[in-house]
Amino acid sequence: MLPRLALCALALTLAACATAQDEGLTDRTLPGFSTNTAQRAIDLGELRAGGPPKDGIPSIDEPVFVSAGEAADWLEPQEPVVALTLGGETRAYPLQILTWHEIVNDVFEGGAAPVAVTFCPLCYSAVAFDRRVETEGGTRTLTFGVSGFLRYSDLVMFDRETETLWQQLTGDALVGDLLGTQLTVHPAQIVSFEQFRAAYPESRVLSRETGHTRDYGRNPYAGYDDIDRQPFLFDGPEDDRLRPMEKVVALKLDGAEKAYPYTLTREQRVVNDEAAGTPLVVFHADGAVSALDAAEIAASRQAGSTGVFDRRAGGQTLTFQWDDGFVDTETGSRWDVTGRAVAGPLAGTQLARLPHGDYFAFAWLAFKPETEIYR
Repeated sequence: MLPRLALCALALTLAACATAQDEGLTDRTLPGFSTNTAQRAIDLGELRAGGPPKDGIPSIDEPVFVSAGEAADWLEPQEPVVALTLGGETRAYPLQILTWHEIVNDVFEGGAAPVAVTFCPLCYSAVAFDRRVETEGGTRTLTFGVSGFLRYSDLVMFDRETETLWQQLTGDALVGDLLGTQLTVHPAQIVSFEQFRAAYPESRVLSRETGHTRDYGRNPYAGYDDIDRQPFLFDGPEDDRLRPMEKVVALKLDGAEKAYPYTLTREQRVVNDEAAGTPLVVFHADGAVSALDAAEIAASRQAGSTGVFDRRAGGQTLTFQWDDGFVDTETGSRWDVTGRAVAGPLAGTQLARLPHGDYFAFAWLAFKPETEIYR
């Protein structure tokens, strides 16, 4: 009960902060920011103070990585990690670290591919972005920080170069000189550390050597991942098609927006579908626990690991089923949750990853109200 009581006390404190902050935004200023507020797509009153000020939740700007074997000394097999693959390299970003920092500014391909790996605990939204944007002056690489603001309970990021504000869940520029710009999303997925090690045994894991002292492994939002709760500091549009705190696997593909409720995907394990003419499959296997359940993340309940992939491989469109694992009916090959064939005629084949996320329903639907709910 203690974490729940502590969260309630925190909510009262932050609500008071939010009210004071909102009053300060009515004159079209952002205290502590040099953001060009004349360029904006939202009313500044939509920004709520989340408690910590600008950079009060410190981003990780010089990430250090260790081998999976070294990470196993402090990372339990069932703990959730964000797996990101770029240019043939895959890295894991444990949620036990991202929960405390929310943004990691990283580079792949020897510095040629700058990325931001982000996680908003209040929305359970893990999204990886390309940090490069096109401007009138050419390509510009941005570095992101945590602004201290929330919008519809979702993290609002800012870039240190122009102090433009960005919506974490969508990657849209909200206020500032880069208004109208949208960040490119890289496909990433939340899986267990054990599943990550099995699929990418030689890959690296974000280290606890962050330059900051935090109680990594503990969940500062204990009890928040509860379908019977109400979202924290959420004053956005409501959608009665799903319970606010029900999790969904959601994606936007060529203008088509779809959400697959966990209550369905956890039962069926496999959903064969299509979006915008692309045949896709949703995988949902046991593996990762929730990062926002118990006070100790490793002791949390199972949430499962998900993946969304293009079903086309080997010159054909595959149809998947669950048979104590993922199996395609066309070749009988067996696949893991990362979309890789591990046995059968297609062994070694990797399905194309589609950008998706695991979100609380209220968060995704607030920003994507036209989303089709899969039934």
